[in-house]
Amino acid sequence: MMLTKLRKFIVNHQKISSLHVDHMCSCRSRVFLNGLITRVFLGRNYNSLPGIVENDVKSLRSIINPPISKIRNIGIMAHIDAGKTTTTERILYYSGYIRSLGDVDDGDTVTDFMAQERERGITIQSAAVTFDWKGYRVNLIDTPGHVDFTLEVERCLRVLDGAVAVFDASAGVEAQTLTVWRQADKHCVPRICFLNKMDKTGASFNYAIESIREKLKTKPLLLQLPIGEAKAFKGLVDVVTKEKVIWNPISNSDDGKHFVREPLTEINDPELLKEATEARNALIEQIADLDDEFADLVLGEFIENFDLLPSEKLYPAIRRVTVAQKAVPVLCGSALKNKGVQPLLDAITMYLPSPDERSDEFLQWYKDDLCALAFKVLHDKQRGPLVFTRVYSGTMKPQSAVHNINGNCTERISRLLLPFADQHIEIPSLTAGNIALTVGLKQTSTGDTIVSSKASALAAARRAGKNEGKMHRKNTETGSLLLAGVEIPEPVFFCTIEPPSVAKQPELDRALNCLQREDPSLKVRLDPDSGQTILCGMGELHIEIINDRIKREYGVETFLGPLQIAYRETILNSGRATDTLDRMLGEKRHLVTVEMEVRPFVKEKSQGTPIIEYAENIKEELLQEFQEAIENGIRSAYLQGPLLGFPVQDVAVTLCSLTLHPGTSTTMVSACVSRCVQKALKKADKQVLEPLMNLEVTVTGDYLSSVLADLAQRRGSIQEIQSRQDNRVVVGSVPLAEMMGYSTVLRTLSSGTATFALELSNYQAMNLQDQNALLNRRSGLA
Repeated sequence: MMLTKLRKFIVNHQKISSLHVDHMCSCRSRVFLNGLITRVFLGRNYNSLPGIVENDVKSLRSIINPPISKIRNIGIMAHIDAGKTTTTERILYYSGYIRSLGDVDDGDTVTDFMAQERERGITIQSAAVTFDWKGYRVNLIDTPGHVDFTLEVERCLRVLDGAVAVFDASAGVEAQTLTVWRQADKHCVPRICFLNKMDKTGASFNYAIESIREKLKTKPLLLQLPIGEAKAFKGLVDVVTKEKVIWNPISNSDDGKHFVREPLTEINDPELLKEATEARNALIEQIADLDDEFADLVLGEFIENFDLLPSEKLYPAIRRVTVAQKAVPVLCGSALKNKGVQPLLDAITMYLPSPDERSDEFLQWYKDDLCALAFKVLHDKQRGPLVFTRVYSGTMKPQSAVHNINGNCTERISRLLLPFADQHIEIPSLTAGNIALTVGLKQTSTGDTIVSSKASALAAARRAGKNEGKMHRKNTETGSLLLAGVEIPEPVFFCTIEPPSVAKQPELDRALNCLQREDPSLKVRLDPDSGQTILCGMGELHIEIINDRIKREYGVETFLGPLQIAYRETILNSGRATDTLDRMLGEKRHLVTVEMEVRPFVKEKSQGTPIIEYAENIKEELLQEFQEAIENGIRSAYLQGPLLGFPVQDVAVTLCSLTLHPGTSTTMVSACVSRCVQKALKKADKQVLEPLMNLEVTVTGDYLSSVLADLAQRRGSIQEIQSRQDNRVVVGSVPLAEMMGYSTVLRTLSSGTATFALELSNYQAMNLQDQNALLNRRSGLA
């Protein structure tokens, strides 16, 4: 009866291929299948549900929770406009999950589903897609390439087991490529390189390989060679098997589904065969240098003739080297022209690791209990907060209570959803290694660790403590078991944001709260003097997108003030101050006297948090009781500098003396310490620090002199001018304050041909003339 209903559903919607319900009791199957049928969203032209592929018969259990060795959690990362989203679209098409190919320029791709993404043709927020390929479950995340949204890449890489780095074959390694590569290094993520746009004018396979070797300081493994470049590109050579792969040789279709593999022969392809043989021999030697097991095999049996080494022996060696991050496999193709994507999918499943091949030491303490990381939050108008979760151990089920270690709260998961861009499918459980969406977690934020219960977290902490041979305090135990989140970068731009009327202020506050939870790099604060709401972001585009989303998604017409730079303040010499706070609250007297000293404390990396020291004469018992209050007061003073009210950095604070009346509250101690630090900062010589940006401008030789002259007027410092094919790449640094509206100026200077990329380098001291000009502007004197 149930299968009859399912067949009717298939005929009506023409979406789902055959299903086989295997070894499941009929009552459970009926409940789940009814839920699955009613909750499939049919707004897009999708071929089938994830895991249900044409002519493929599977049990529902294997569809929802495949074996962990068959799971691949990967991300697509690259510089902006390298072709990430187009590659993702082709992957979905060839794996059978969409019926027609979308195009970024037409605004109809699956993963760029936000209105702002479709209008601008760029990826703004990461999108997750789940699909199957040749028996493997692939959880793929398409990430942004724009520097303003680099946190999106960071928090996705934190939960991924592998990544595909996409390169523009005509440009090689670009500015943002370096940034995302460093992020992948930080999280120890194995990678595959895909040289995209081999059909583009100026594409050069050798140039791209050389830039990977030189700029990324890694060892590329050439698994493919292109057949032709630019307009002549028609296919590729598989170096491992010495076969040529040609797309669309006889078929009238141009969708790239049809291609042929032919062995290279001396008669038909003498030149290609010679190149492939040389490349294969070099590949074998390269892997033998990196993998001892493979070296023993080669030296023992195939030292005389590498041609006798079978491909089946080469594949596992490439995989071991890739997973160990000793080298990166390199493939090539053209996603837009539908060439090279299927071999890329094969490489993802063959060479990138499964979740059980990634070692996480803390998992041994949880054993089989649930341990998961929340890495992204979205807000849905109907369902409320949707939390992207990666499960590291145990099983997550709907209608179950879970404990958030970071927030120290217990919440209930109402539903579990399998992500498919902006469409979701409900699932009955989620096992280790998988990524899914949870509904019902209202307190959970990005970077929170989720376990089955508080008792489970404490039991794991006890196991960890016994292993170390000592028991820690309770809060330390729990803290040691937190999954590492991501570092949130400090915003560099800010502006005021106001609703059209006071009545709309609660709606604006609600919208900003939701957006802050989604995007931790967005900061919102209240100006204590004017009472205005201040919006702080990572760049002009970031703030523009946030403002657009408030208008479209929350229906609040907001007004933005002019963009301003987030400066910092520091001191040039030491200062000392004493302060006394004496208050009567009711019949209780609160009296505290403190003496504080501040001094410059410069490290290689700027320190945004205060360095706190205590004089030897401070009594231990006083510190035990009031240390937290003292440090809270110092941190509070750090938020507002003495010159312009910007945060203070690179300053060490010493508590020289502390005198208390019995019964004085911790709040009074914090207030007195904060006021005393402010006094000490004002006594020292003060300095404004401005954000310095790393700049990379790509421009043709005709306009190079105009660009250099303009950068000189912007207080820019040129480090080098590189050659990139027919273009010149200007690498330098420039103060962020001088880069407001630079994109418009650069388009005018270069007739629309130049591009640029910015990335925060550090904060540098302003010279006295520029600092005085800034102070006059801020005080209204200029």
